[in-house]
Amino acid sequence: MAEVGRKVVPSSEVRREGGASKHVGDVGIVIRESYRDIGIGTKMMKALIDQAKQWGLKVLTLRVFASNKRAFHVYEKVGFVQTGCIPRKFFREDEYIDEIIMTKLMGRNGV
Repeated sequence: MAEVGRKVVPSSEVRREGGASKHVGDVGIVIRESYRDIGIGTKMMKALIDQAKQWGLKVLTLRVFASNKRAFHVYEKVGFVQTGCIPRKFFREDEYIDEIIMTKLMGRNGV
């Protein structure tokens, strides 16, 4: 989390899954609209990846609206690739939006 003028600008997290998937982390990030496109998302994602490495995670996953091209680009830039899609997962403003699942392999098979 980061603040500008007492407002939370970005918020992010990486959560470790449990059991047989304890080597997997789920990533989430939110940035206020007026603070997008200035590099905060990329820096936050790199920090989350570093945290995941410290925890010894081997796989990171995230989910993003198919319509969110801006976020999709950031995730690709830090090494995530699209590995799945849930068609029509969301219904907003009278239209269906697919949910894209993205994955980043850590360690030997990834960065």
